[in-house]
Amino acid sequence: MERNAFLRIAQDRYTTKHYNGRVIPREQFETLMEILRLAPTSVNAQAWHFFTAHTQEAREKLLPAFPEFNHARISRASDVVVFTVPTKLTDAHFERVLEKEAADGRFPNDEIRKQQDQGRRYFAGLHMKNEKDLVAWETHQAYIGLGTVVYAAAGMGIDSTCLEGLDYAKMDEILGLKGKGLTTAVVVSFGYRAPNDGNASRPKSRLRTEELFTSLD
Repeated sequence: MERNAFLRIAQDRYTTKHYNGRVIPREQFETLMEILRLAPTSVNAQAWHFFTAHTQEAREKLLPAFPEFNHARISRASDVVVFTVPTKLTDAHFERVLEKEAADGRFPNDEIRKQQDQGRRYFAGLHMKNEKDLVAWETHQAYIGLGTVVYAAAGMGIDSTCLEGLDYAKMDEILGLKGKGLTTAVVVSFGYRAPNDGNASRPKSRLRTEELFTSLD
């Protein structure tokens, strides 16, 4: 990719306020979801689960969790992804991640495998004293995935809207998350901008570099 292509994506990407209802080709959406699957997490904990809604019927099921002003960002989108995180991290989860790492050839010997398992459990354990702390830590990881996938989408010419304006408890209820040991972290919708999306023509506005960065050199 050209050297400044990543910068241009960051300059051009914006939060879509109005979608045109056009559907993302399934191969492209599957690519986006694979990029999301590959996103990094602290100690490779992968403490997340994603619910996707593509059909009109599936997306409308989610609408009761959103205020009316956000409904069009769901109903007119092509796809919606709900990011959820577990309310507990179990031994079964740690073992599942470790087994997958082993199957993928990440451990040259049993000692390295043991160290990886111990290290992950130690750092995750720092946040496992109560559910609130654990969910906050896992949500931080979910936002790494969120940033990764919306940036990738922009590079593919796909628009997106990150949605925190929702009733989280209602979304948990709609998806039956309590029974799954999960809770909602954030939602993102994908699609293509409508011609009347005024946000597309507004200049991007960010504070100046000197206000945001302090060099320690």
